[in-house]
Amino acid sequence: MKFFVDTADVAEIRALAESGMVDGVTTNPSLIAKSGRKMSEVIAEICAITEGPVSAEVTATDFAGMLAEGKYLRDIAANVAVKVPLTEAGLRTCRALSNEGTPVNVTLCFSAAQALLAAKAGAAFISPFVGRLDDIAHDGMTLIGDIVQIYRNYPGIKTEVLVASVRHPIHLVQSAKLGAHVATLPPSVIRQLLKHPLTDSGLSAFLADWAKTGQSIL
Repeated sequence: MKFFVDTADVAEIRALAESGMVDGVTTNPSLIAKSGRKMSEVIAEICAITEGPVSAEVTATDFAGMLAEGKYLRDIAANVAVKVPLTEAGLRTCRALSNEGTPVNVTLCFSAAQALLAAKAGAAFISPFVGRLDDIAHDGMTLIGDIVQIYRNYPGIKTEVLVASVRHPIHLVQSAKLGAHVATLPPSVIRQLLKHPLTDSGLSAFLADWAKTGQSIL
């Protein structure tokens, strides 16, 4: 399973990339706004950190506007994946850009039917939002399972399931068990994956025993 980091914080991306935990990056207008910087500058800097796909999202809502913004964003760097919403205009944009060889991440997916449409439009990635479904008392993992099953039924579908709106490590583990291709995680959730009380207590015991020897490795 590939791990994307869901942030526009360049320092966080660089730190996680150095640990080998970043296969790509996803951003959105809200995350870019938090950075307080120009979108093109942020995306260019992120693309220089990771070789994996970096999702840069359009903000227009009409087809012509999305297409123009998508072409602008893809020219920032070779590893940009243009991100579009799952609307009719978004799918038209996805088809147009995909036909030109540009990878497209179709976002804000909340149903298996929507995911099937995105695949037919040529999306490189479909981003179902599990946390937001959980927020309204729907099981986000059921959606992931449905999409993975449908895509597997049709070998011609090359769209990767990119699990988004991940709130905690259980979302990640369940997605991996279901066979999702990618999960995009906030930096805080990636760091939660490292934590286990038995790891901490075991390390403390090892270090305490070593200290009693009075030795130094170097």
